[in-house]
Amino acid sequence: VQLVESGGGSVQAGGSLRLSCAASGYIDSRSCMGWFRQAPGKEREGVAAINVGPGTTRIVDAVKDRFIILLDKPKNTLYLQMNSLKPEDTSLYYCAARTDGWSPTLPSLDTNDYVNWGQGTQVTVS
Repeated sequence: VQLVESGGGSVQAGGSLRLSCAASGYIDSRSCMGWFRQAPGKEREGVAAINVGPGTTRIVDAVKDRFIILLDKPKNTLYLQMNSLKPEDTSLYYCAARTDGWSPTLPSLDTNDYVNWGQGTQVTVS
């Protein structure tokens, strides 16, 4: 599975962006996909994740009232709708997937649980 992110950019605080992650390859119902971010000098952290089959989502507390994770199954595309952006949201955002039949009850936000990664897209909030 190859993942290609897009949609990053520079935005003022309070603005919105929608990130996209186009997946090539087979994403079946026993897959999990997620969004992660990494700011300079910090560890990569989970932001939001979704179990593909049931559509169960999980969003980290820091953004759960502002970010939404969406999956368009026919298009094999994962989205992260980011609203009310803050300067602390500035990071390189990555899309990740695991498609080997692993599908925990609650989608994982642990980087160690994912196998496939995109190259990242930069989000800068000023």
